[in-house]
Formats: sequence, C-alpha cells, structure tokens
Amino acid sequence: MTSKNNIFEQLRNNKLEGVAYKNLSLKKKILGHFANTGNATLNDLSKILKISTPKINEIVSELIEAELVKDYGKIGSNVGRRPNLYGLSPNSAFFLGVEVKRNYINIGLINFQKDLINISEKIPFDLDNTEESLESLCRIINDFISSLQIDSKKVLGCGINLSGRINYRTGYSYSYYYFSETPLSTVIENKTGITTYLENDSRAMAYGEFSSGCVTDEKNVLFINIDHGIGLGMMIGGKLYYGKTGFSGEFGHIPLFGNEILCHCGKKGCLETEASGNTLVKKFRQRLNEGSTSIVTRRVKKTEEIQLDDIINAAKEDDTLAIELLGEIGEKLGRGIALLINIFNPELIILGGSISATGDYVFLPIKSAINKYSISILNSDTEIRVSSLGERAGVMGACLLVRNKLLGISL
Repeated sequence: MTSKNNIFEQLRNNKLEGVAYKNLSLKKKILGHFANTGNATLNDLSKILKISTPKINEIVSELIEAELVKDYGKIGSNVGRRPNLYGLSPNSAFFLGVEVKRNYINIGLINFQKDLINISEKIPFDLDNTEESLESLCRIINDFISSLQIDSKKVLGCGINLSGRINYRTGYSYSYYYFSETPLSTVIENKTGITTYLENDSRAMAYGEFSSGCVTDEKNVLFINIDHGIGLGMMIGGKLYYGKTGFSGEFGHIPLFGNEILCHCGKKGCLETEASGNTLVKKFRQRLNEGSTSIVTRRVKKTEEIQLDDIINAAKEDDTLAIELLGEIGEKLGRGIALLINIFNPELIILGGSISATGDYVFLPIKSAINKYSISILNSDTEIRVSSLGERAGVMGACLLVRNKLLGISL
C-alpha cells in the first residue's frame, strides 16, 4: 500500500513517469469522478473507466488508506448481494483560491466537494508591478495558510487570479510580476510551498459563476467583468474557452470608439477608454472640479483621492452625479455587449465585477443599448443576469480551477 503522505505528494507531482504515472492518473480519474459525479460502486467505476474491477479495488483501497475516499456502506437494494458505495471524504483535501484586486485581496479555501470552508475578504493590498508587491502577495497567502485549523499538507493546490495577460499553461504573467525567465507560478510556488496555477481574473470569475453561480443548463454563456477595466470569460459548448495561448476575452480592448484617448494597452479608442471603472473615476473627478456636487466629498475631501468604491457606494445612496455617470458608461458598455450578442448569439450574459453591484443604475442603460444596437432576433434569445456570487466569484473560480486541474477534470 502507498502511505497517506506519498499519495498527497503524488497528487502535487506532475513529473511522474511509467507505472507510477499510470497509477496516479487512475487515482485522479477516480477522485475526479467522485468529485464531479458523486458516489459510486466498484463495479460502476470499472464500467465507466473501463478498468478491471480488481485494479479499481486496489486503487480505491489505497485512497481509503490515505483517507481521501470513504466506504459509505451498502447501497439500499433488497435484491441480491448489495455492493458498497464509495465516495470522497470531503475534508481530506483542500484547494486555495486567491483573487488579486487593485487595492485588496480575497482569499478562500474549498474542500473536495466545493464547500467554501474559509474566506478572508478585502485584505488591504496594493497591486503594483514591483518585487515588493509580489512579496506582499506571498506573505498574505502564507499568513492565511498559517491561520487555518488544518494540516497544510492537505492543501493540494493554489489558484491565483491576476488581471491582464496570463498563459495558464506555462504559468507566465505578461502584465504583472514579469521579472525573470522563471514562470510566476513557479516563483510563488517556491515562496509558499504549494503547487500554484495562474489564471486571468475575469476567466476565473466566469468559471466560478459557471460552476457554482447563476448558470443552470446553459452551455453558451458570456461573463462580463465590469471593474476598473473590462474583462470577458466565455463558456462555449459547455467548456471554458481560452483561445490559443489563453489570451481570449480582451473585450475591453475592442476599438469601438473614434476617440484619441490612449488606452493603457497602447492603442486608442478601446471600449475601456469610454466605459470602464477607470473612466468612471476620471469623469467623476473631472465633473467635481467643474463644479458638480456629490455626497462623496463628505467622506473624501481631496478630489484626486476618490476611488471607484466611493462612487459605487454613492450610487447605492442615490447620489445624482454617480447615477448619471453610471448611465453614461452603461450605455457605451451596452453597445459593446450588443456586438458580442451579434457575434456569439449566447444563451446567457452574466454581468459581474464591482460596478455590477450598482444594480439597475448600470443594468438598465446596458439593456437599453443592447436593444438599440443588437439584432432583435438575437437579443430576444439572450437572457441577462447579474452575478449571484458577487465578490466571491473569483475566489470560487480560482479554487475550482485548481481543483479540476489537479484532478484532471475537463474544464
């Protein structure tokens, strides 16, 4: 039999070969089946995985000894010999999800069965492209792990969401912390001691919503992350869509406008130059300097210190200026979404990110622009919903993505 610690090491190890690799692959398939489908008998597993029952019995016995799998006893049948039912031991392994925002971090932990065990939200953090910022990120992860009331060896993997261009296959980030030839995932893994995967923040949020949020039976879904920038996650045919190297979803950089505003991507006229959270902050400050009034100035005395969250909170308190400017960016964002509807003909569009929390103040102008700019026969088939997970979409997505990658579950 394989010891408990050996199995945990194997599950983290991507470099096994030969017989060891085949046995690990089978273990992952069994764990993945339990995680994705539910409990099963040995005979069920044998048929589904097309592996002999004695071999299945051998592997399941090892997983039971490692306390990853439990024998749940005889199934409720009164006919013939009743087989035993096997399934995951929910709290035998855990997966960490880290969502990196511009000014804070959300970090959470799920177990084998997708239950959110622990979460810390809005941990203060400054996302800067510096070594100091990277060190701070790793310190926050290590502090969170240290605070857990579990054996850290049971944390099989860590998923980290960053904005910008991420190659999830290689672990490189081309927007933040690209300081050396070593993949960022490896750098963080060396500092935390946990197998690490990187993901684009919008795609991770999308996956969280697809897997544990407001998606039901829909197979073609677009998730739009409306925050400081604008991101897009796509599920096509029930599968998360990455593109060739994982850079798909740069919705915010569609050159939709004929302006001369330089976007941070280096191009002009991008959707983000007219419809993003950064644009909202810029216009809000400008209007205040021109003499407009807002309740925001009661709390923030210096105009240049006003942040996106200040404007969102003001809108929730029915602030006229905040609502007016949300309407303006909502209309322009809706124009961009109309383009997506005309191209993809999706079943469902989910609005997520911090600005979606303003509800109808952004939703109604978006919907109005969609009706104006998209083809009626297409938009009538597209439902629009606001994210049900809200701030937790990214954490759940990061946790689930690393869980599924480690278990070999198809995304």
